Amino acid sequence: MEGDLYLLQQFGPFLDEPIGEQTVRDYLITELLRIRPKKGGTKRLHLNRAQREYSRKCTRQNIVLKARQLGITTYVAARYFLQTITRPGTLTVQVAHSQESAEAIFNIVQRFCENLPKEMLKGALLKSRSNARQIVFPRLDSEYRVETADDNAGRGMTIHNLHCSEVSRWPRGGLETLASLRAAVVPEGEIVLESTPNGAVGVFYGEWQRANETDYTQHFFPWWYEPSYQEIVKQATMLPLTPEENELVRQYGLSERQIAWRRKQWGALRALASQEYAENPSSCFLVSGECVFELAAIEKAAALAGEATESEDNGRLTIWFPPQKGRRYILGVDTAGGGADGDYACAQVIERTMGVQCAELHGHFPPYDLARRVADLGQRYERALVAVERNNHGYAVLAHLTNLGCENIFEKDHQLGWLTSAASRPAMIENMAAVLIAEPGLFHSPRLLEECRTFVRRTDGNAAAADGAHDDCVMAMAIALAVRREDAGRGVKKRALEMASLVVE
Repeated sequence: MEGDLYLLQQFGPFLDEPIGEQTVRDYLITELLRIRPKKGGTKRLHLNRAQREYSRKCTRQNIVLKARQLGITTYVAARYFLQTITRPGTLTVQVAHSQESAEAIFNIVQRFCENLPKEMLKGALLKSRSNARQIVFPRLDSEYRVETADDNAGRGMTIHNLHCSEVSRWPRGGLETLASLRAAVVPEGEIVLESTPNGAVGVFYGEWQRANETDYTQHFFPWWYEPSYQEIVKQATMLPLTPEENELVRQYGLSERQIAWRRKQWGALRALASQEYAENPSSCFLVSGECVFELAAIEKAAALAGEATESEDNGRLTIWFPPQKGRRYILGVDTAGGGADGDYACAQVIERTMGVQCAELHGHFPPYDLARRVADLGQRYERALVAVERNNHGYAVLAHLTNLGCENIFEKDHQLGWLTSAASRPAMIENMAAVLIAEPGLFHSPRLLEECRTFVRRTDGNAAAADGAHDDCVMAMAIALAVRREDAGRGVKKRALEMASLVVE
């Protein structure tokens, strides 16, 4: 027993050392661990293309976006299982999105364990507990757990290896659960966030988009990494290839059998096919029945968006078009309390005639600080019409603006500010959605367009930011565009009255 324990511990520090064309870890995985293939029985775990590529590129913090059934969960389980049995004092936790998936993952780990050499299982790897999706190795002081993504996941643990599976499908958005789990990981621990896409919303989508900022290594694995995704067809049925199919053949060298398989899946799944069988890390997120804004319009706006000409105040103020003499501008303001952990405040500057986005102010600003910055920005943009949402903190911002001498404040029904209500909010959002479709080139802020992707219609019918996302830029722009529309309506009414008076005279 002591010899087995000593031997296991010798491997621990060297798992990632090269041995030939692979690592010690991958050598042990293929020699020791067994899986159940789709046809039944058991066989050695031979690494496929996605697993080999992940092995080459993985770091301490990883996020994996993938097509269905490429074996990433199995491979991460194998990596972490070896770390658990070769590095004493290790706690490994895999977290699934459902009870059924948790059972399936635990069965994979159980199979790894049960097919190890019997002498090891009677010695160093003798288990004191193997139930409730938990394996404890008391002689190693190590433990392997498979949990589900609920509110208690990670509580009271000190985790060394964390794998979060199908994060895009975690219940209630998964934001608090993921935060709790990550807080439990030791500083030198390893993390894998992995999922198939599930629309341009939610915590996984947000994590993928922010990976460069959070120092997570991105891994993308398309469907053709799975060799079984092929279909036998007659040659005559394959021609001609569509332009899209030709491009896949040109870029990725897909075979006719792979194209045939693709046609079958796309015919059956239709719009959902690009989500279930991802082909690139952008389009696979675009399938979402919840998104309020037209996703194709968002992508077109992103493609047309110009580069900022100026960035001031440590990036809080971004300018695409500086103020021009003789132009008229509207400044829409979404307020917030200003706390560092709360919502952001945002101000959007648009040109009145065309509606083009000119500048964006964004940050955690308390009411007085926001009022001061808005007053300065409005003065800078030719005494812009300042439309502040008067709900909640807006009253304080409006009071400060008045004290600061800001004269050109939007007023409706003899009250300063814009009121966002149950009646006005849907109209504001629909107006902005219509403008985005008709004129996508008016929008330039990547932050605004990102918020548009995660602005969803909830089950109660209300439109708001998805869990873990923000909507301050969207609301500020919606206010600016609503005021522009109302301002244009006032102008039409004024001209109509003037014409009527001329006729009477």
